[in-house]
Amino acid sequence: MPANRGEAIVFFEVEKYERDYAAQALKGQTLAFFPEILDKRSVNKARHARVVSVFIHSQLTADVLAEMPALEMIATRSTGYDHVDIDTCNRRGIVVSNVPYYGENTVAEHTFGLILSLSRNIHKAYVRTVAGNFSLEGLQGFDLKDKTLGVVGAGSIGLHVIRIAKGFGMNVLAYDMKPNRLVAEVLGFQYVPLEDLLRRSDIITLHAPYSAQTHHLINRERLSTLKKGALLINTARGALVDTDALIWALDEGIVGGAGLDVIEGEELIKEERALLAAPAAEEKLRMLLRQHVLLRRENVVITPHIAFHSKEALQRIVEISVANIGGFLVGQPQNVVNSPKPRPAVA
Repeated sequence: MPANRGEAIVFFEVEKYERDYAAQALKGQTLAFFPEILDKRSVNKARHARVVSVFIHSQLTADVLAEMPALEMIATRSTGYDHVDIDTCNRRGIVVSNVPYYGENTVAEHTFGLILSLSRNIHKAYVRTVAGNFSLEGLQGFDLKDKTLGVVGAGSIGLHVIRIAKGFGMNVLAYDMKPNRLVAEVLGFQYVPLEDLLRRSDIITLHAPYSAQTHHLINRERLSTLKKGALLINTARGALVDTDALIWALDEGIVGGAGLDVIEGEELIKEERALLAAPAAEEKLRMLLRQHVLLRRENVVITPHIAFHSKEALQRIVEISVANIGGFLVGQPQNVVNSPKPRPAVA
């Protein structure tokens, strides 16, 4: 690492193991660590930062970025970076790095945990037995063998899901904007248009990135084309699914069950105390109520955004994030996700 030049590197949403690793790997740098998210309320703690590192709950909007005039680099400890205003970073020449690969197998394994919880009624059976009810009524599941899994987004995580599915003896359809025919041949799956995938699949699992183009990718119109009783799994981003449309599809029996590690507006559950002070509070309250409707359903399994949350994956995240910072400090940025405007040379 280069000698410390006095510029601060500030970590937010940080836990002890991350702090310990970063302090050792970035020895000689000026470091600061804070457990809270980076937002308008906490940005004063990074006002002089050259580098900030955040997780997904921090919202680096144009207003927040404006309060950090010395900022040159953002190291998000996540694959997704929709919580960072990329356009503002590009204009200001701020490098944004992510962690492109850390838990493909981790998220894929959790995906199948949700699938099995629904296909074999594991969650429903557990709730019953805890209450002292050992009846088998309504607990009949179904085999995954010979069922069709539809994978929306056949990137690194989606391909791990496909490998696991083939181990269960499933047929696999995939939809992706950049199909790789060689990989499909090797793994034994078929690329199809999204509409075909939705119509033919017994289970649909989402692994697409979130963007303006994929907002509410799964909406009422598309849900209406599903096989009756199909399962929907989402371990990607909550806003890929229109929550109102999903509730409608569950009510109509079109969707037989949903396994959700992410949910539209999920940040409201984490920050309910700030809800009433937030802009458009009425709409946010409605969103929160819709989430609670889903939580009460026997055929919906919700986990609190933990698909990535294994010991091994978390260690890979901090290692890659710190390596991203180290590379930037020596003039060799890596895992850059934006196109920052060149900064003027320092005399």
